[in-house]
Amino acid sequence: MVRSMSYIPMVKLHDGRLLPQVGLGVWQIPDNKLDTVIPTAINNGYRLIDTAFIYENEAGVGRGIKLSEINRENLYVTTKLWNTEHSHENATAAFKSSLATLNLDYIDLYLIHWPVPKINQYVEAWESLIRLRDEGLIRSIGVCNFNIEHIQKLLDKTGVLPAVNQIELHPGFQQPELRQFHADQGIQTQAWSPLGQGTLWNNSTLIALAKKHNKSVAQIILRWHIQLGNMIIPKSISSERQQQNLQIFDFVLDESDMERIKAIHKPDGRIGPDPELFRLPKS
Repeated sequence: MVRSMSYIPMVKLHDGRLLPQVGLGVWQIPDNKLDTVIPTAINNGYRLIDTAFIYENEAGVGRGIKLSEINRENLYVTTKLWNTEHSHENATAAFKSSLATLNLDYIDLYLIHWPVPKINQYVEAWESLIRLRDEGLIRSIGVCNFNIEHIQKLLDKTGVLPAVNQIELHPGFQQPELRQFHADQGIQTQAWSPLGQGTLWNNSTLIALAKKHNKSVAQIILRWHIQLGNMIIPKSISSERQQQNLQIFDFVLDESDMERIKAIHKPDGRIGPDPELFRLPKS
């Protein structure tokens, strides 16, 4: 029996489509583990799976989907265009390669993984995504790790805003200006590494809030994201941890809780790469 996801809120994008607010991230999960991890996650209630070409596990995601007991139309799959493939020709070919590797007929959400402004071809990549969306091969299109100026350039050059911007976002690095820009433009914020990659487990504020609500620090952080309206894609290969990451809809952080978490933010709290500088090719 596949568990219902009725308790996971759906987020409406500016293109009118709906996506689950909570999904499963599969970064750093080996391809050969996903035959088990994906069906387990789906059975636990997850309906959104987030992968990328660079993770080298799209094939495993596809296999896991086929092994699950759920109809494709009830599942939402995200993958991403890598940095070396931003030209019109390469972007289209890379997308079709990912589609074939996943063994799917369409992708629900396709994202440009990084802007790579020093190469400065992300507008070409965006134009390719628009075309693929219009052809029906992609349901919704978006970006990852784009700053305000990068998104503004997409809008100025094409007239089309991303439906989603997936960014590093956790209590230690809250990106308030970028989140406000998203809100003003109707772009959905999605957080990668929403738990801060383990850097927040010993934070005294989060520990105190966990004791107050009889929850784990991870559950406090994920609930904070939910109340901000962020989409989140926590990663776990453990069925128990997958379930715990969804047990965040039976309590509410009050205003003072939210203010205490807001105070954790540090402007230099970024853990991952700077989008202005990052351009690592696939080795």
